[in-house]
Amino acid sequence: MRSSPSSRRDFMKRSVFTAAALASRCSFAQDAISRIVVKTPEGSLVGQEVNGVRIFRGVPFAQPPVGALRFQPPMRLKPWTGTRDALQFSAAAMQPGEPKLKQSEDCLYVNVWAPADKGPHPVFVWIHGGGFTGGHAFAPIFDGSEFANQGIVVVTVAYRLGIFGFLDLEPLLGARYAGSGNNGLRDLIAALQWVQENIAVFGGDPARVTVGGESAGAKLTDILMGTPEAAALFQQMISESGGAERVWPKMVAASIATGFGDLWTKQRSETTAGLKVDPPESLVAVQEMFTATWPQHFPLRCEIDGRLLPRLPIESIAQGTTTGKRLLIGTNRDESALFIGPHPQKDPTAADLGNMTIHAFDDVFARYRNIYPRMSEEQRRIRALTAEEYWVPSIRVADAHVTAGGTAWMYRLDFAPSSGRFAGEAYHSSDLGLVWSKPNKDIANAEEEAHLAQQVHAAWVSFIRGDAPEAAGLPEWPKFSATERPTMIFDTQSRVEVRPQKSELALWNSRLM
Repeated sequence: MRSSPSSRRDFMKRSVFTAAALASRCSFAQDAISRIVVKTPEGSLVGQEVNGVRIFRGVPFAQPPVGALRFQPPMRLKPWTGTRDALQFSAAAMQPGEPKLKQSEDCLYVNVWAPADKGPHPVFVWIHGGGFTGGHAFAPIFDGSEFANQGIVVVTVAYRLGIFGFLDLEPLLGARYAGSGNNGLRDLIAALQWVQENIAVFGGDPARVTVGGESAGAKLTDILMGTPEAAALFQQMISESGGAERVWPKMVAASIATGFGDLWTKQRSETTAGLKVDPPESLVAVQEMFTATWPQHFPLRCEIDGRLLPRLPIESIAQGTTTGKRLLIGTNRDESALFIGPHPQKDPTAADLGNMTIHAFDDVFARYRNIYPRMSEEQRRIRALTAEEYWVPSIRVADAHVTAGGTAWMYRLDFAPSSGRFAGEAYHSSDLGLVWSKPNKDIANAEEEAHLAQQVHAAWVSFIRGDAPEAAGLPEWPKFSATERPTMIFDTQSRVEVRPQKSELALWNSRLM
């Protein structure tokens, strides 16, 4: 990672940084391995049982979106004859900046970790992050064995990234490609439908499905909450550093597509019809140039297409798409330190903003000095950018959800490493090692992080099982309300705060989409 990143746009070029950096935390028991076969509605699969956990890697949930199916919605999986090997992970979705990562357009697969006993067990469907342009479902930190050992079936999901999953190509290729800016979201819906139809074979209970993710995975989780077509596919949600704001109005999505088409024609010296047949590597190369130069941050995102997303997801949530469901949601105190550096030396720019213009942001940021007069200027920058991208959007999801009749618990991670580049910063992605029970062993306060990881992981397990999120040593965690907003503050000594950052939140009212 760069010592002084120029903006969060750099993160898009190294979207699996987090998973790679955390891989050293993971260890794998390789003894007591046996082969096991299950029969799904589409055909038989052979996987492995490792120390009491059944593992099936690279399980298809839709037809490969290649050839004539490029840029099309996911198509239902065709049955196969014989027994299919599920011993190796599939390729990652096409993405820039990862030459050592095996990639393919043929990427619509899930990985399953399940307890050896029959169940039925609750199911945790995990959506990886990576800025809608990177990441993959088989990063070592997402090994689901620890959850499976505690009676939970884990399913990690792949989906199309970048222009393959989040660019509306109707302006470039015609009406057949209408809504293609939501194909990545459609992939997730197809995977959740696969879970409903198949997970019982693996010992899972299709009536107890929790969908969750971190970063872009959390944003997609929150968007799924506001997607009427997905409403029957899960009962609970976990959102780690998310928000439902990352969608474009139809007209903006169309202008972005036109901008991409202009760059494609210039770089490739051919019409946009080449998008349908050219090698995927060529598409990714132009995509990388496009995202590096387009004036809006993260131009490749979901769109309000009038069909799958009839309105802003937050509006659908407020109208009741998750009424009666349960939500665990939160953010890290210093999320943006990962993107702009722990000691940023510049003012925020449009390239750092996910949901608003630099002019609108400056109007809010100018008032931070009055709220936090003792905080350093660099910390105020980190705090404000964190609020714009993660904290405020997450609160709005929670508010809409509980106001419409849902139940929620909110957290904020304040625990930070005491050594290393991010010493003192609860940075973006630092929650992953806690949730997946893979704490960082290379920091000065490693013992404290290991203890907190036990508690956080246990609270997540409790929630997925259908209970309140709780763990030994944690204070009682009250349910969230839109008035009091009680929040669990995870730290060396965790605590509950009522209406945290109240004055800061007031600055943001009516400021975002």
